[in-house]
This record gives sequence, structure tokens and C-alpha cells, in this order.
Amino acid sequence: MSELDRWEARFAAPGYAFGKAPAAFLKAQASRLPASGKALSIADGEGRNGVWLAEQGLDVHAIDFSPTALQKSRALAAERGVTLTAERADVTTWRWPTAAYDVIAAIFIQFVTPAERSELFGNIKRALKPGGLLLLHGYRPEQLRYGTGGPKEADRMYTRELLEACFGDMRQLEIFEHDSLVDEGSSHVGMSALIDLIARK
Repeated sequence: MSELDRWEARFAAPGYAFGKAPAAFLKAQASRLPASGKALSIADGEGRNGVWLAEQGLDVHAIDFSPTALQKSRALAAERGVTLTAERADVTTWRWPTAAYDVIAAIFIQFVTPAERSELFGNIKRALKPGGLLLLHGYRPEQLRYGTGGPKEADRMYTRELLEACFGDMRQLEIFEHDSLVDEGSSHVGMSALIDLIARK
């Protein structure tokens, strides 16, 4: 099964695999968001994070690999009475803009290989406007012991050392490691080894 077929099969199931509510980490950053501006939600899936950002008054550009997920994203936006631009894109080949976004949300985007990750992180930083806010959230290698979501390969997980090396050139950088109970749809449920990055360009 190809990577696209795998994600299409997951998102074709009834309901929303990760729920309709935003990631708890993203919601907790509401006070840091600008009152207006452009936001990019990377690998936005069925729209839970992009739609929430639109509800905060941002002009949201949501990208994802799965056409089925994007259909659900548009339906969720309509249900919530907001609009967003939902575009099909492969983050490894997408033409990333320069200094285009006031906010970038990268929530559980650990599907890229370690070889692809450095370029992806570089593209994310380039796409942020000066002063722009980056919100990145994912799993630490300890997540493999919990098995409550995420990739099965430890080298796709994030460590503090990895994130400091990749984002240490940001103007502001905060990193938090924690084990927390996650309840996000049927695909992210249970105690999880998490890491949060909040940064400004």
C-alpha cells in the first residue's frame, strides 16, 4: 500500500480520525496568536487545527496530502461557519513561499523521514514572516513505549537536542517536554510522550 493509499484509507473511515477539536497544545496557545494575519496549518488532515485557527480570526491556508481529508476539512469549516483555503500538497515537493505567514502550525507532522526533515524545517522557517509565530507539537522517542499514536520509528520522533539544533537560530525559542494524557479522536488516545516548540522568527 502506498503512503497516499494508507492515509486515504484512514480518512475514508466514518467520522474524524483525530476528532473535530483542535490539538490541546494548539488551543493552549490562543493568547499568543495575532488578532489577524495569515496562518499555515501543515498536514492539516481533516481540518481540526486549521478550522480552529480560522475561528480565531486568521486567514488560514491548510495543506494536506489526502484529498479525502481535505473534503472533510472543507465540510468542517462549513459546519463551523468559517472559511479556509484547503490545498492538496506534498510537503516534500510543495513550492514553499518566503516570508508569507504570520503563524505556522505544525502539529504531529512526523511522517517525513529524517533525511527529509531538515529541508522541511528549513522551508517552515523561510515561510514565516519576521516576527512570525511557529507552533510545533509532536512525539518524543519515549512514545514508542506508550504506543498510543504516531510513527513506529524512533528516528521520526523529536528530541530537545534535535529541535534546538534545527531552530536555535530563531529569535525566541521555548521547548517543553512532558508526558500527558491525549484524547483526540480515535487515533490519538492515551498517555503520550510529547514535546512542544514555540518560537518566533
